[in-house]
Amino acid sequence: MMKSETSNKSSYSDFWLRLDNAAKIYPAIKDRELTSVFRVSVELKERIKARKLVEAVHVLENRFPYYKVRLEAGFFWYYLEHANLPITVKADKDIPCRAFNKKELMFRIVVKENRLSVEFSHILTDGTGAFEFLKSLLSAYFERCGVDLPAGLPDNSPDKPIPEEYEDAYQRYFRKNAAPLIKGPKAFHLRFPLSPKPRFSVLTGIIPLDEIIKKAKTYEVSLTEYLIAVYLFALQDIYNRMPGFGKKRSRKTVRIEVPVNLRKMYPSKTMRNFTLYVLPWIDLRLGYYTFEEIVKTVYHQMQLETDKKLINKMISRNVSGEKNLFLRSVPLFIKSLVLSRLYSLGTSQYSGVITNLGKVSFTPRINQLINRFVFIPPPPNKTLKTNCGVVGFDNKLVISFGSITTSKELERCFFTFITGQGIPVKIEKY
Repeated sequence: MMKSETSNKSSYSDFWLRLDNAAKIYPAIKDRELTSVFRVSVELKERIKARKLVEAVHVLENRFPYYKVRLEAGFFWYYLEHANLPITVKADKDIPCRAFNKKELMFRIVVKENRLSVEFSHILTDGTGAFEFLKSLLSAYFERCGVDLPAGLPDNSPDKPIPEEYEDAYQRYFRKNAAPLIKGPKAFHLRFPLSPKPRFSVLTGIIPLDEIIKKAKTYEVSLTEYLIAVYLFALQDIYNRMPGFGKKRSRKTVRIEVPVNLRKMYPSKTMRNFTLYVLPWIDLRLGYYTFEEIVKTVYHQMQLETDKKLINKMISRNVSGEKNLFLRSVPLFIKSLVLSRLYSLGTSQYSGVITNLGKVSFTPRINQLINRFVFIPPPPNKTLKTNCGVVGFDNKLVISFGSITTSKELERCFFTFITGQGIPVKIEKY
């Protein structure tokens, strides 16, 4: 919240925020490897002009005060406080999604030749918020490069944000609901060995968007549902090729966590986190699933789990905890221990994560200047080992696997299945 209004656009010394409901768990779990940092990149068709980009960044200095903050610890809760630090642009020469230190902002802008990337801590925002920031940065950059910008592009003026941009939308849409959520069995996890530090690496597959959408339509499902089914099928394949002893020790529930952008269900302009998760799954105790059976299962589970009443129940469950008077009075160090434990228990419930940011588009003129976008989710923990991020632009779908293992078996199974369906895939190391 902003304590008071001020006419000085460059002064936000009184600006502070409570962590939104989704952000509260991240300070308790983040470390040098489990960073909770994700990346959105855009690759332009021409090399980025450093001076013009720096000018564009200066335009945005006061546009996003809710991102120019640092994490502070109170006695009961963490909170975000204004940090009088400039937004800097640095060379992109390290592994993606590195942790932030206490003396820097919790987002960064990095550049390498024709690739511009923004990295955000999930404490600040989700993929949608980060992407809106990147769109504003691109608009300001192209304008300074002399590109005519039509009306309707993201606002990149130095005006103050509207309060709705930094609201906790979970609180806004919270309605108390007494219906309990049903906890499922623990999920199957990959048994691949970990890579040596620094572990995190990224592999991307570039796919013709029209062809994979056409294939999804033959199964009468959305692109996201199709990709979830491919992920489940790949994990089933890995399970089936395990030796007998390994199979016996492994859990038989294969479940994928899928973030859902709640802005599509509840009107909100928030630039902070506003996402919940659904968990489509298959039970390998019931035998082998054909791909057609998995697709049908995923479709019906997604329809059920994205029902607004069930989403309301999840919001109620998540927000009720922080409204509980007893829990609010518990000291922060105890809360952090509990949240860390809850995260471990939560991770045991799913086998992998796939996040689809959807298809990106500007105007025809701007689109001509862009080659593709890439979305890299945060580094996974040692239980999951691999995460998957998806984003489309023009006729390119970019699927990114971020991994901390020495094995690329999951990626091989995933992309091999897609090519087996007659869809070409170009593999690149990010």
